[in-house]
Amino acid sequence: MEKLAYLDCPTGIAGNMCLGAILAAGMPLNDLLAQLEGLGLKDEYEFTVAQVKRQEQVATAVTITLNRTHAHRHLPEIETLIQQANLPAQVATWSLAIFRELAAAEAAVHGISADQVHFHEVGATDALIDIVGTCLGLHWLGVDRIVCSPLPVGGGTVKAAHGRLPVPAPAVLELLRRAQAPIYSNGIDRELVTPTGAAIATTLSQRFGPPPAMTLHQVGLGAGSHDLPIPNILRLWIGTAKQPTFQQASASHASHHHQEHRHADRAPEQSGYGESVVQLQTQLDDLSPQAIGYLYEGLFQAGALDVFTQAVGMKKNRPGILLTVICHEADADSCQSLMFAETTTLGIRKTKQQRQTLYRTWQSVKTAYGPVQIKAGLATPNGPALNLQPEYEVCAQLARHHGVSWKQVQWAAIAAAQSLYQSDSWKVQSTTAKDSSQG
Repeated sequence: MEKLAYLDCPTGIAGNMCLGAILAAGMPLNDLLAQLEGLGLKDEYEFTVAQVKRQEQVATAVTITLNRTHAHRHLPEIETLIQQANLPAQVATWSLAIFRELAAAEAAVHGISADQVHFHEVGATDALIDIVGTCLGLHWLGVDRIVCSPLPVGGGTVKAAHGRLPVPAPAVLELLRRAQAPIYSNGIDRELVTPTGAAIATTLSQRFGPPPAMTLHQVGLGAGSHDLPIPNILRLWIGTAKQPTFQQASASHASHHHQEHRHADRAPEQSGYGESVVQLQTQLDDLSPQAIGYLYEGLFQAGALDVFTQAVGMKKNRPGILLTVICHEADADSCQSLMFAETTTLGIRKTKQQRQTLYRTWQSVKTAYGPVQIKAGLATPNGPALNLQPEYEVCAQLARHHGVSWKQVQWAAIAAAQSLYQSDSWKVQSTTAKDSSQG
């Protein structure tokens, strides 16, 4: 049987609500606190649990009180804390994926790289406890697949490190956009979805929508911090369903692993994630081919995800090319300006499109010819790997050095990668990303 978790979020989602729901669903508090000690942050916070009522419904409230102010952390420091915490492999993978997704969203909002993101509240101790604790709880519950309800957007303003911000906060909006999560208004003008809650929901959920078909076994109610017109409760549904009939080829290998590895050996209902992109197009019949080669480099530096040309027939029977650029909306103006500056075009068409793309990771594998960098396409941040592609230039260099065919090196690299991605050793070091893929 497959273990399912459904995040029912009528009043949104926050990290402390997730922790409360997990404890209410059955995870022993002592087990949670003992595993959190691996982060080395015990002296920085107090963990309080209480049973409270929200509209006469009893729910579990968790409060993280900081004992002292900690310097705001950047992503590399957070990654190091998680990697050194001796967490179960699945917990480390989930936690890293959540923080990396949150960093990517913050980076997009502020126009900087993910490593430069100054996390402010989200990088503080309470966010680490919320995120890692939630992942520990889902792992303890043996969850294989997570589905989330549509999310209410809330309203009004919220106080943040940069002053008062409109609700949803900019990072929350970016997370919801990147995940293509369905949203709606329930008429409540409060912050209902926090950045931590949004990152947990959008990173771990394999889809958004109504509850999946399952036999319900547990319901954990996690209380929010405020009284609202409707019960401010996150409801965590835990149930079981028959396993999907479609299995990855690696399932027989993975079935020998402990339950913490089960998440990776099943195909998700939908592979990858959806996002919005912009397509820029123009036809050219009076431009030197040399200019196109020069333009390619500039477009990728400007943020283009992909650039390609096609031969077309134009007016007066002139042969020409159709130039197409795919980019995120934030980079569209830069790419468009470069196209005007470096080509002879007088007009560029701009259309918004939706694309479904796999999660990407980059890993180095050892072969008899030397190390080769592998780009893997994953169905979810936790696997399984659906595509494995060795770096061409590295394979070519090794083939010339050893006097063998390029194909031999490529095959050796793919074989090594298949062995690696059938185990869990790649997960903790993985650099899964949504924002650096091409195509």
